[in-house]
Order: sequence, then C-alpha cells, then structure tokens
Amino acid sequence: MSRRSILSVSERDSLLVIPENQDDLIRYYTFNEPDLSLIRQRRGDANRLGFAVQLCLLRYPGYGLSNDMAATKPLIQWAASQIKTDASEWDKYGARDETRREHLQELRAYLKLSPFSLSDFRFLLHNLIDLAMQTDKGLVLATHALETLRYRQVMLPSLTVIDRACAEAITHANRRIYRTLIEPLTEQHRCRLDDLLKRKPNNNTTWLIWLRQSPLKPNSRHMLEHIERLKAFQKLDLPEGIGRYIHQNRLLKLAREGGQMTPQDLSKFEMQRRYATLVALALEGMATVTDELVDLHDRILVKLFSTAKNKHQQQFQKQGKVINDKVRLYSKIGLALVKAKQSGSDPYAAIEAVIPWDDFTQSVTEAEQLAQPESFDHLHLVGEQFNMLRRYTPEFLGVLKLRAAPAAKIVLDAIEVLRGMNADSARKVPENAPTDFIKTRWKPLVLTDDGLDRRYYEICVLSELKNALRSGDIWVEGSRQFKDFDEYLLPMDKFSELKQAKELPIAINPDCDQYLHDRLTLLEQQLATVNRLALANELPDAIFTDSGLKITPLDAAVPEAAQFLIDQTGMLLPRVKITELLMDVDDWTGFTRHFVHLKGGEPVKDRTLLLSAILADAINLGLTKMAESSPNDLRKTVMAPSMAHS
Repeated sequence: MSRRSILSVSERDSLLVIPENQDDLIRYYTFNEPDLSLIRQRRGDANRLGFAVQLCLLRYPGYGLSNDMAATKPLIQWAASQIKTDASEWDKYGARDETRREHLQELRAYLKLSPFSLSDFRFLLHNLIDLAMQTDKGLVLATHALETLRYRQVMLPSLTVIDRACAEAITHANRRIYRTLIEPLTEQHRCRLDDLLKRKPNNNTTWLIWLRQSPLKPNSRHMLEHIERLKAFQKLDLPEGIGRYIHQNRLLKLAREGGQMTPQDLSKFEMQRRYATLVALALEGMATVTDELVDLHDRILVKLFSTAKNKHQQQFQKQGKVINDKVRLYSKIGLALVKAKQSGSDPYAAIEAVIPWDDFTQSVTEAEQLAQPESFDHLHLVGEQFNMLRRYTPEFLGVLKLRAAPAAKIVLDAIEVLRGMNADSARKVPENAPTDFIKTRWKPLVLTDDGLDRRYYEICVLSELKNALRSGDIWVEGSRQFKDFDEYLLPMDKFSELKQAKELPIAINPDCDQYLHDRLTLLEQQLATVNRLALANELPDAIFTDSGLKITPLDAAVPEAAQFLIDQTGMLLPRVKITELLMDVDDWTGFTRHFVHLKGGEPVKDRTLLLSAILADAINLGLTKMAESSPNDLRKTVMAPSMAHS
C-alpha cells in the first residue's frame, strides 16, 4: 500500500509555480552583468535564450529544464527582452538533449549549486522536525523545506521527496510530543487518566464525556455542576507546566482529534499516544471549563444588573402618576408660600388653604417613600439577588486559582477576605478588609454607619473581579482566555537555552553584525538592479523625461460605488481647520511646550500663531488653504503675495 501524501494536488502546483507578474519577474529574474556576459558566450539566439531561461529557473524555483518542467511565456519574454532576442527563438532551443544537460552543468557550477543528496535529506528532516513541533500543515512544512534548500544552494528534488521528508518530520514530531507529555506522569497520574474512560457510577456516561459537556443556562445550578467538572479536572493533579513545552497549535489539535473519538477508540490507542491524547484532552478541557465558568459568572452578573436596572425603570414608570401628583401639589404649596411671603401673611395658613394640615403631613410621608436614592441609581436593587449569588459564589471563589497584577492586587486581597469568611462561616466583614477598590458609585451601599455591608461588599468584589478579568489585571491559572500574558511566551530557561545555542526560532539572524551585513548586501544588490534598469529605461511604471523621473500614479484601490459613499460621508462631517486639529493634538500631547524662544527660552504665548508657522513649513497646503488655516492678522500677510501676483 502506497504512503498517503500530505500535500494535495493544488498545494503541489502552488509550490513550484513560476512568477508571471512584472514585479516578481524583476525581483527573481533580472540579470546582472556577469549573467549577461555568460549568456553572450552562447552561439545563436536560441541557445542564448534557452541558457538564460535555465539560469532563471535554477535561481527560482530552483530546478532545471531537465525536470520536464515547462517555462512560462511571461518568463521567456522577460528573459528575451533582457538579452535583446526574439522570444520565438525559444521553440528552437534544445533540439539536442545534450545541449540542455551541458548548459545545466555549466549553470550549476556558475551558481555554485549542489545536487540533492542523502545528507541534504537528513539535514532537511532535522530542520523540519522543529517546525513540525509547531504545525503539521503539509504546505507550511513543504514551503519551509524549499526555502531551506534554496538557502543552502541545493537543487530542488522532486516534490515526492519533499513530501516524504515532511511526512517523516511530522511522525518524528508526534513521537517527541508524546514523550514530552507522558514522561512527567507517575503511575498514579496514568491510573487517573485511565479512569476518565470509565463510566460514572449509576450512569451510562463516561467521565470524559461528562467533563466535556457545556452548561446550558446561566444560573446557579449549572454553575455548581460546572464547578464540579473543574474540581474533577483538578483532582487529576497533572504535573505543573506539563504542556508548556508543547506548541499550543499541536496541543489543541491533539485534543481535538481525541475529542472526535469515542472512549472505546481511545482505549485502543498504543500507550504513548493514549496517555498523550488524554493529557491534551485534560489540559484543554480544564481550560475550556475554566473559561466557561468565568463566562457563566459574567453572564449571571450581567443578567442580575440588567434585572435591577429594568426593575428600577419599571418602578419609576409605575409611580410616575403619583410622583406627578406630588410635584403638582408641592408646586401649588410653593406658590402659596411665595404669595404669603410677599404679602406678609401666615405661611401655615397659606398651606392649609391648599391642603388640610393632616393631609399635608401624610403627603410628606408618602413623598419620602416615593423618593429614589440621591444618585438615582439602581444598584440598591442588586442586593435583592444576593441569595441567588450565594448559592455558588463560595464554591466559585474557592475553585479558581487567581493571580493579579499590581494594579488589581487590592481586589485579590478582597477576594481572600471573602474566602476566609466563607471558610469560617462568618457573616460580618472584618473592619480591616480592603476598601480602596470600592468606586464612588458603590460607597453609599457598602460603607454604612454600622460598618461594611456584607451583601454589597461581596457583590462589589465580584463586580470588580469581572472587570479585572476583562482587562487582564487578574488572570486564572489553567485558563485559556484569562491566562497570564507570560504564558504566551517561551519559559525563561528554554529561552536562555535556545539563545545560548543560537537556535532561537525567529525569522531573522540573531547575530546583529551578520544580520546588518546581509541586509546591506541585499540593499546593494537591489540598488545595482535598479540602477541598471534605470540606465536602460526599463523601470516598471516609471520613465525618465527631460524634467526628471516620472512615476505612473497608482490605480484607485477603492471601487467607484465606495468612493461615492466616502464623498457623501465626508460632506456630512464638519469642516475643521487643520490648526484646530493640531490644537486638539497639542492638548493631548503638549508638544508645543518644546517650541520656546531661541534667546530667552520663554514659552509661546499664542499657540495659534505657532501652529500656523509650523504648518506653513511642514506642509505644502497652498496659499488659499494656508490662509484659511491662519488667524486674521496672519491671513492678510499670507494672501498679500497671492494678490500681488494676480
């Protein structure tokens, strides 16, 4: 049975495609003077053109015509234009196979290319394994393999060989991943992982399937059930950092492949693959459950605050008529008191003329009951849902492993206070509990004459925890969405090891001197190419005239329909002077403080004049627009030359 290819037909075709657009033809297939000198040594236009085309193909993609790969028409025409030959001569080239082979051997020596050998295959395999530890996508691996061979100045073998090297690299990488994941496991860890494939007591569902279930609704019952799932994952007690040295792409794919299989299928895997897959499932499952718990808590809080806000609005609307009657009544009483003040009559009699005193006293009591908090906020209604939160928040705070940045350290301290109260079944918040995180909006509810209100203190802490998780100031160990930023990076010991070995997986040479030398060399080569094309007046989209270099304008990248919409939108925007815009920028940054008097060092008194002067030197606006942007005393000066010229 033949080995399955990791590259599709379309991927194979894309790997060795010959560039056809003008920019790529110039980039890859522009001849320098030594090239042209070598080409001119061939006899006959056909041989010169064929020799030039073979030179192009050996440079990129990196194969010769002996591989039965056809040259494209744009390539032939570009090569012919450089050597001043008719492109139709191509059909006459290579009547003798020996001619092509001789040219190929001569070009190999000229370009210092070596044929692909077994040692190159082994080097390529070793090089690909590191990349295969990050991804198993065949196209990515094959592209890297071709670039590696070009860099080593090795002629490309057939794509079958490249495909085989990539497949073997993936196999080696898989085995290395399996070893990395299972080596830290003890016998107890393996037993716990095997138990995941067993059925739950009095249930037809296995532990693994139950652990991978998602909550249905944001309520306390599903929160408690999901907290039990997280506890079950935590009981596995996997070694700390067991997945840190595996690229997240590979770890996630391993978990996804395992998630698509039944527990019975997983149990049939060979030992290394089975335990590695179960570890990946456990790590990804724990991260998923943790994220779902935080999201579920977030949704419950949002629902709770929305309910309080809606209730607050409904109460106010419901009491609207009664409140309006009270306002009208007190308006009449107020007018009566004003008239009594003006006439010097008895104010109490004036009130009783509007409403009997007993009714007035009763209306004051009713007004106090109708009055909303001074801030007219709905937070006081949130406390009505505190019992629903208490059904799960002790378990929720107890199961999460939280860490905080300095900006949110005080919130984490408050969470520790709540954890201590939950452990001791305490009802009163300690007097020394942190309060600096409490915002002004919460203070009237949390800070009371009798001390810290337990309900609102806990709700405030939970609300600030939600905000800190969103901002990234607090992170959750084992989470994927709310994890520490440092976990996205290489561990320090691994980074130091790679740096010392000069094997950092970065796209540039870490040796600064060598990197600068390579870039300068490339710059000189490109400048030489541009110079030669300029001398021959063959620069793309550019011509030389008596007045100098003229570059063809870029085509509009915006469709006409979109441009019409842009113009309409622009007309709706207010017209703003550019000096006013610079004023706003200066308000944000204060950059004008650096423009001081040359002799005395005094700051500028008139910012508008300063910005107008800066604008005049910085941008070629033209006299009219410059005058519009200038204050009145400068406008005459700016416009004067224009008027005199006219």
